[in-house]
Amino acid sequence: MSNPIADWEKVGDRFYRKVKLYDAVFDEDLELENYTVTGAPCGGAIALYRDENKLQNYRGNAVAKASIDVYSCSGRSIRRINWDKGSIRGLGWSEDERLLVITEDGIVRCYNDLQDDFTQFSLGFGAEVHKVKACRFWPSGFVAILSNNHLVLVASYHEPRPKLLAVPPEAEVHSWTVIPHQYTLSRSVEVLLAIGQTVYVVDSSEAEDRVLPNGPFNHISVSPNGLYVTLYTEDGMVWVITSDFQTKIGEYESKAKTPPNDVQWCGNDAVLLAWEDEVHLIGPNGASLRYYFDGWVHLLPDVDGVRLLTSDVCEFLQKVPDCTEQVFKFGSNSPASVLLDAVDQLEKKSPKADENIRLIRSNLPDAVGTCVQAAGQEFSGYWQKQLLKAASFGKSILDLYSSDDFVDMCETLRIVNAVRDYKIGLPISYDQYRRLTSEKLVQRLINRHEYLLAIRLSEYLRLSTNKIYVHWASQKVRISTEDEDTICSTVVSKLNNKTGISFEIIARAAHDEGRSHLATQLLNHETRAGKQVPLLLAMEEPEIALDKALESGDTDLVFFVLLQLKKKLPLASFFRLLSNRPVATAIVEASAQGQDQDLLKDLYYQDDRRLDGANLLFSEALNQTASQTKVDKLKLAVKLLGDSKDAASTLHSRFYAEAQALVRVQASLDHDLDAHYAGLSLNETLLRLVKSGYGKRAAKIQSDFKVPEKTWWWVRLRGLVAARAFGEIEEVSKQRRSPIGWEPFYNEVLSAGNQKVAGLFVPKCTGLTAQERSEMWVKCGMVVKAGEELVKVKDVNGLEELREKAGAQDLTEIQRMIAQFRSRR
Repeated sequence: MSNPIADWEKVGDRFYRKVKLYDAVFDEDLELENYTVTGAPCGGAIALYRDENKLQNYRGNAVAKASIDVYSCSGRSIRRINWDKGSIRGLGWSEDERLLVITEDGIVRCYNDLQDDFTQFSLGFGAEVHKVKACRFWPSGFVAILSNNHLVLVASYHEPRPKLLAVPPEAEVHSWTVIPHQYTLSRSVEVLLAIGQTVYVVDSSEAEDRVLPNGPFNHISVSPNGLYVTLYTEDGMVWVITSDFQTKIGEYESKAKTPPNDVQWCGNDAVLLAWEDEVHLIGPNGASLRYYFDGWVHLLPDVDGVRLLTSDVCEFLQKVPDCTEQVFKFGSNSPASVLLDAVDQLEKKSPKADENIRLIRSNLPDAVGTCVQAAGQEFSGYWQKQLLKAASFGKSILDLYSSDDFVDMCETLRIVNAVRDYKIGLPISYDQYRRLTSEKLVQRLINRHEYLLAIRLSEYLRLSTNKIYVHWASQKVRISTEDEDTICSTVVSKLNNKTGISFEIIARAAHDEGRSHLATQLLNHETRAGKQVPLLLAMEEPEIALDKALESGDTDLVFFVLLQLKKKLPLASFFRLLSNRPVATAIVEASAQGQDQDLLKDLYYQDDRRLDGANLLFSEALNQTASQTKVDKLKLAVKLLGDSKDAASTLHSRFYAEAQALVRVQASLDHDLDAHYAGLSLNETLLRLVKSGYGKRAAKIQSDFKVPEKTWWWVRLRGLVAARAFGEIEEVSKQRRSPIGWEPFYNEVLSAGNQKVAGLFVPKCTGLTAQERSEMWVKCGMVVKAGEELVKVKDVNGLEELREKAGAQDLTEIQRMIAQFRSRR
């Protein structure tokens, strides 16, 4: 196996290495120099778009159609997006590997999941007039510069809200870049513009001139941590300064007669200058290194290094990690290096292995940890195994050592090695994997349709595999050429024994492809009605949607469906859906009460529910203020029930007719007596007339409406008492009989405070006992009369009790009654 330091190069006091990831990347006829190339973060996909400013080779009669081609780093084609929407001025990637395309007119397309599906929005702020010149991206947003130098910021791809930054001077912009908000003191995005001889820093509030000499600057680039800025001048000088423009870190003279095509940072420690086939690496203190290539080279920066892409090869250039340098550096005597040598001696069965272990015994835990970390930084499977073997040997000697880091690293290496395979083409480093997370790595595999590997990784990492199966099924229904029944059977048989699978997502994919029958079949396997119903509504399957909602027993869901159907369907069709669904009808009826009377009328009419319709008209009549309107409503109610023969309808029809008559009578009373009778019930009307002294009118109304005699006597009694018409009450007492008896007269009059008139009714209460009448006399203040009642029944004990209640005037008479009764005995 080759020496791991064979590809190391020393730049100043640091080492850099160029690791070959893949070779034979693109076809020989692909002219990479004629393409704009951009790479997704963390070893992600590469997008190519032919540079419109460069000439193309003549291809005879063949028509060259514009397209955006998406490849893996190993050159495997992932997707071709045909493009006919105008000139592209920005091509970039988000952190979750979504492709961003910005046109000259300010239209932004965001392609999800490396597929043709996209979301679109416009930059606005005059972009369609002034046109977009260029764009600069970072993982969560981008800034577009217009031809009038206006800067439009989109800070988030998830919720794109374009915002105009402060307006810089209207002069030629030689170069520009962006510092993301997380790396600025102001916590807002800052744009660096090289204008004239200086650099302007533009944020949302101002454009500040940093007054730099030696401009103009043809290139400007910011380090990944946002702390440093690289400036390339017209005379070939490279400046490295702090991002606050206060301190100069270093400079480098390239001695190049032409400016580089690209300037990028390699990590946070070095800067790369790229010409057509030459790359300069500039390290600290102006130290430099040059790389030469057989063809045009593109720089694809990442968090911990730079991918170097040519038609022939894809390489990764990075600073050698400290742990790797400790282990492999020539002449290193670090504990980790000694431990690795000990394993090599052990395999040779040399006693020197034991000597090495004794040398580093006190530092053995650190040596094991360093070997574990160095294994994670290696791309070579052989050296990964050697380093892990050294770590395993070292920890086996230690009495106490936690193997968690070792186990985690073994797990991580199995994962990253699997996705680094050229068939997958994800050359992710250990640091990039930690930044990306395992869930997002699985999502990248799903986007590439590497379902088997995604499932195996998910099972290995104990992650849910549901989204993998759902994505596979969605793609199956999109692109399969089999008949729909076969597709449904295949998908269901594959997913039927999986728990938590959302068939709604798969059905929606089928619906989007115009396969409505397949979508309906798949939805039958969705167990959650809340997922089924919205899609069925979108598919214009109202009956199935309503039935599914009713089967769920969720009244809120049923109500939601009914609202949607009422908006979409003609009223007749809507009522037809309700005709044999009583639960749905009841919900519509309950919701329409007090809110939509017209809908309720139409519902009752459609169902031939005449009595309910008449009752609704009666309720409306009660709420009317104009008498004629009330009468009209009641006439309609009577007419509605006119042809009905059942007893309930006949009874209600008679009631409504009487209600009409009452309304007319009350209108007449309001007019004749200048009082308010409208809205009162029949009994209330009679009571008010009696109280107001219109007894004859009340009697006539009682006769006309055939009010029961007992009811009339009660109303008349209370009206006379309320009016304090005790004279009329005395006249009533002269009558021989009362339909309600005479006790109510006694009670009502006594409650009104007239003991004298109340006493007139005591002798008429013949149905009561003497003792009860005696008590009534006492309440009227007539104790002697009470005594006489008791004497009639010879109740001596009652007289004795009565004597205690008697006043001074009545006491003598009561005593006489008692004495008279005793003398007879």
